[in-house]
Amino acid sequence: MSIQRHDTQTRMSRAVIHNGVAYLCGQVPGPEVRPGEITEQTESMLGRLDALLEEIGSDRQHLLTATLYLKDGGDVAAMNAVWDAWVPEGHAPARTCVCAPMPAEDLKVEITVTAMIKD
Repeated sequence: MSIQRHDTQTRMSRAVIHNGVAYLCGQVPGPEVRPGEITEQTESMLGRLDALLEEIGSDRQHLLTATLYLKDGGDVAAMNAVWDAWVPEGHAPARTCVCAPMPAEDLKVEITVTAMIKD
């Protein structure tokens, strides 16, 4: 079984694909919305996730798991509103949402996902 690494750099690959499953690195909002409100940061992050999924031959209908990291638990309702509109009906992945420190002061949200590659 081969392992494909997508956009590998010193510390990480943006995605690693094995047996038809893609493991994506953490996605954060683009710099154009930082600092910003949680709604804008979540929309930007999910847009970047869509782009990476497309690059590797997947999409949001093929998500298996998602782990969302929030800097502030008070942002969960606003983040969920964006998330709920983004996830296709009937295709919600197994999901975890936790509060965690962010790697940059202006970040409020990050996501990691696993997804199937489309046939």
